Amino acid sequence: IVPSLSVPPLALGLYTVNAVYGDTITMPCRLEVPDGLMFGKWKYEMPNGSPVFIAFRSSTKKNVQYDDVPDYKDRLSLSENYTLSIKNARISDEKRFVCMLVTEDDVSEEPTIVKVFKQPSQPEILHQADFLETEKLQMLGECVARDGYPEGNVTWYKNGRVLQPVEEVAVINLQKIVDRSTGLFTMTSSLQYMPTKEDANAKFSCIVTYYGPSGQKTIQSEPVVFDVHYPTEKVTIEVLSQSSTIKEGDNVTLKCSGNGNPPPQEFLFYIPGETEGIRSSDTYIMTDVRRNATGEYKCSLTDKSMMDSTTITVHYLDLQLTPSGEVTKQIGEALPVSCTISSSRNATVFWIKDNTRMQTSPSFSSLQYQDAGNYICETTLQEVEGLKKRKTLKLIVEGKGAATYDDSLFFLNKMVNCNIVLVGKPQIKMTKKTNTNKMSKTIVCHVEGFPKPAVQWTVTGSGSIINKAKETKYVNGKFSSKIVIAPEENVTLTCIAENQLERTVTSLNVSAISIPEYDEPEDRNDDNSEKVNDQAKLIVGIVVGLLLAALVAGVVYWLYVKKSKTASKHVDKDLGNIEENKKLEENNHKSET
Repeated sequence: IVPSLSVPPLALGLYTVNAVYGDTITMPCRLEVPDGLMFGKWKYEMPNGSPVFIAFRSSTKKNVQYDDVPDYKDRLSLSENYTLSIKNARISDEKRFVCMLVTEDDVSEEPTIVKVFKQPSQPEILHQADFLETEKLQMLGECVARDGYPEGNVTWYKNGRVLQPVEEVAVINLQKIVDRSTGLFTMTSSLQYMPTKEDANAKFSCIVTYYGPSGQKTIQSEPVVFDVHYPTEKVTIEVLSQSSTIKEGDNVTLKCSGNGNPPPQEFLFYIPGETEGIRSSDTYIMTDVRRNATGEYKCSLTDKSMMDSTTITVHYLDLQLTPSGEVTKQIGEALPVSCTISSSRNATVFWIKDNTRMQTSPSFSSLQYQDAGNYICETTLQEVEGLKKRKTLKLIVEGKGAATYDDSLFFLNKMVNCNIVLVGKPQIKMTKKTNTNKMSKTIVCHVEGFPKPAVQWTVTGSGSIINKAKETKYVNGKFSSKIVIAPEENVTLTCIAENQLERTVTSLNVSAISIPEYDEPEDRNDDNSEKVNDQAKLIVGIVVGLLLAALVAGVVYWLYVKKSKTASKHVDKDLGNIEENKKLEENNHKSET
């Protein structure tokens, strides 16, 4: 909405020339040139009506004369058709000019009204307030538009809408000053304003409305935004953390803020367990938090007038594995295993054995060799990023008594007090075969033992080490190490298997590549394995039974022999006593005689 200005008064029916300040004013003589014209003249009328002649042109001599009028010196030009031009239009040129054509019998006159216009400068908001305060009427600034003509009008706007004057809220005063030397106006409109909180970021501007040669126009100032100060009405506390959840060991920052402007710089923080508030800036930092930091946190203004609170939960996760570390048990024994979890939320627990996730938790009522391995109990809180715990159980199962076919191979060396003690020392079996391409041979070292033995290949004689062996997966205490060679002559290969218990060495002669050879296959099917195992168990059982029977027979025989020797001694002693008695009787008889 642009306020309208009243149109400058013009003489009705009179010809008017509109000119721009500083341009050239051109006024044609609107009379028809009569016959017998002697000369033409221009004059202007003073406010009191008296004429002032300024230019003369003869129709016969064609000469032009300009009157000595200081305001128009060197500014006038009169053409042959009696058109008058005035250079560098001024506000003082707003007059009634008259063209006169003179003959011997008559004088003709035609008036022209001159209007001069000057666009004001773009308005500026000066003497701006540093800031505005709510509930306080204060000077916002002054809108100034300089050097305009005719005088215009100034309107204030807020966010693009007219700011209407309201008592004690928006007070507007317009002042117009005329420069006496130029006749130009400078307009100054001051605005006193009482802002509200909603005026924060509001854009204030002013518009000057003025008249130009073509009609009414406007020109607008640049918008200005003022900093509006208002008191705090609400306090807010928030937790600044890198994640949405907090766990033990994290750093936590509490931030307190007020919605006032400018915002408060100091607050009181209330920590669980503390009776008095802790004075601090708008932040309070806690490092390496523990579970006992869980609780309600508050903050307030320093005058305790406003307060807000929030609850912090410090998540934790404890894991207790029993037993843990390295545990050695004998085959057939029971081993209770428990993984106890204590956490701030429901935790997910799973077990891993030898890098493979288990479907169920381990339970050992009767330990077997395949139960040996590295067990990991791991737990996580899925809702809490980065919170997980794990503990490890390294289970070693040692043999006790005849258990497998392989154990029977060395039980004779392990009898102690009539018990056969089996340990997981490395056992080796080597095989060889010529590959189908006839260009190489595959040598396999089948290894069984626990803990898993380390395997090394060497060439007997030279002692060189072969590093290109490939191993199968270690399952139930068994695995294979394989090499592929193409010997040009006969060679002896040695397979060395070593773990914490013992070192086992086995050698195998391999013919040159030109001599094909086939050993027993590397893999045996499950049925044959089961039959061999059953046979092995039967053989071991028979052997152990015979040994126990022989042992029992030996003990019985030993006891019998011992008893026999004792009885013999008693008989000899009794016989000796009888002989002595006989000799005494003979001696007595001789004495009596």
